[in-house]
Amino acid sequence: MLPTLASLVHHTALKLSVLAGEDRLETPVRWAHVSELADPVPYMEGGELLLTTAMKLDAEDPEAMRRYVRRLVGAGVVGVGFAVGVNYEGVPAALVAAAKEEGLPLLEVPRRTPFIAISKAVSAAIAADQYRAVTAGFEAQRELTRAAIGAEGPAALLARLAAHVHGWAALYDASGAVVAVAPDWAARRAARLTADVERLRTRPAPASAVVGGGGGGGGGTGTGGGSAEGEGSEGAGGADAADDAAADRVELQSLGTGRRTRGVLAVGTAAPLGTAERYAVHSAVALLTLTTERSRALQEAEQRLGAAVLRMLLAGEPDHARAVAGQLYGGLLDAPFRMLVAEAAPGGGTQQQPGAVGSGAGAVAASAVGAVTGSAAASAVSAAVSPAAGSAAGSAAGSAAASVAGSPGSAGSAGTDGADGAPADGPASTAPPGATRADAQAAAKPGGAAARKGVKGTAKARTAVAAAAAAETAAAGDPLGSLADAMEAAAARSGEAVLVVPDGERLVVLAPDGGVAVSVCAEHAKAVESRRGTATRPRDRSAAPLGDDLVIGLSAPAGPTAAAAAYRQAEQALSVARRRGRVLVEHEEVAAGSVLPLLADDAVRAFADGMLRALREHDATGRGDLVASLRAWLSRHGQWDAAAADLGVHRHTLRYRMRRVEEILGRSLDDPDVRMELWLALKATAQGT
Repeated sequence: MLPTLASLVHHTALKLSVLAGEDRLETPVRWAHVSELADPVPYMEGGELLLTTAMKLDAEDPEAMRRYVRRLVGAGVVGVGFAVGVNYEGVPAALVAAAKEEGLPLLEVPRRTPFIAISKAVSAAIAADQYRAVTAGFEAQRELTRAAIGAEGPAALLARLAAHVHGWAALYDASGAVVAVAPDWAARRAARLTADVERLRTRPAPASAVVGGGGGGGGGTGTGGGSAEGEGSEGAGGADAADDAAADRVELQSLGTGRRTRGVLAVGTAAPLGTAERYAVHSAVALLTLTTERSRALQEAEQRLGAAVLRMLLAGEPDHARAVAGQLYGGLLDAPFRMLVAEAAPGGGTQQQPGAVGSGAGAVAASAVGAVTGSAAASAVSAAVSPAAGSAAGSAAGSAAASVAGSPGSAGSAGTDGADGAPADGPASTAPPGATRADAQAAAKPGGAAARKGVKGTAKARTAVAAAAAAETAAAGDPLGSLADAMEAAAARSGEAVLVVPDGERLVVLAPDGGVAVSVCAEHAKAVESRRGTATRPRDRSAAPLGDDLVIGLSAPAGPTAAAAAYRQAEQALSVARRRGRVLVEHEEVAAGSVLPLLADDAVRAFADGMLRALREHDATGRGDLVASLRAWLSRHGQWDAAAADLGVHRHTLRYRMRRVEEILGRSLDDPDVRMELWLALKATAQGT
């Protein structure tokens, strides 16, 4: 800490005596400054010990001394050192009285103590304090680094940081949810800061803010409401807990180097951070940022691995997919999962015809293996995970790639008919997605068995720090990124495995059935629908808010052996979602309701208008109401009497009109296909009016 007036008074070599302000000697001294000016205030910054001999002062004039001392106090001067035996044999009584009146510490400096000795003592104390701060900062950095790379990851880092700052620390993911907090009693305080975290994460990283206790924050975000409501450890009294919370000074630091904030670190203390404490906070920010901003090569390797696992599943190779997935995604394949396909806009995803992926399962598996081995992905992933997981995943990926490439009937030997695998027109009838998205995802709950394997997360030390969140990315024009962020963050927090594979304007997700990721997807879809309005029709989608043009199809629960069928189900649900103007449709809903909303398409309406145009032109001449008669007859299943009664005409009149319909259209109403097409045309045109 900085030197104080008391430490200077107790300095045996200086021989200073206290004449006034005895109760303020613990005030820190920022510097010792010599000035003989009658008004030195313009040259002061505050916190100085002013040394003077009163060469240009009338130190015996009480009124002049009151004005002089009052100006010094107003400028933040912490004390005055008056040298005796130079211009005055003793300290003038007027100066002593003025100092006592204002409560300003006044020190008598004996003639044998030069001012430079006092300046050296202050400078040496400040240098020693700075050295201690730097040393403590380096020690904190070493401890925090050891904690960050240890098995407990961010939790251990936060515990060390809280100890260094003599307060508490909390980590939030990009969605604003609390990931970890230390000590445990601070969990409620951290939870109350979510609104402040929300405001900070909308600003480009790096950003910071100070939330002051009990009211206005000292930084960019703060209302201070997050820390002012009061809470404490279990069993603490309500009033005491509220007082403790209100006294907190909380600094918020965003994590990440890109446009999007990857997380937020909160540090709560009873007083502003000192130099050593600030070194510790900066080290923690750097370490946590490093866990979120991993190397591009590793991200690309993880993407290729995830794409390979999905391709193998779609190619009917679940055993190979499980071997390649290893501990990274392996847990996802041990229980029923849901397949999700999302598009950023209607028709935005490129649908390829059967055979476009390659000739059968073998070609897809070969492509998957190429994706894994393309740039030493297996070794990159092995280096990213924990030692045990790294060796397992790396060896599994390598051995699986070799077995898939060289085993009979697999990638190396499959023919165009998909021998020993799926037929060419089977499960891989649409193009499996590739990997293009580079958002890293954290993983890991300490322990490994229930490890948090977020979509791209690998190391245990990266729990949910890099979990990307919805974070207003939909409003920024990235609906797929928003959806992926929300699902990844939720999965990371719950320790749930989830696999996300981007494909241009499409996103494919494998998530556990009944898990939080699927629930978050449904909630995200509801939020998008509420923003743009559920009545928005597909043809009006251009009016949807930027970033809200999202459609999602969700399959029924399936296992690894039925992944291709689940993919087709998700695509079918996606198509229905587009036609019905919905954000999310589950496959179970595809057969529910009416088929008529599926006809709400410009091409279908054009077909219907063309089919009925001749009848409408006939009706426009006033020679009969053929369209209405046809609708009534079809609605009565060809019953002449009932349809004629609905129209209020004789049944012979209706028979004549139906013959005219056949003559004008050149088609027979005895053909059930013709009747079906005419009925659907009537319904489609009715939908458009």
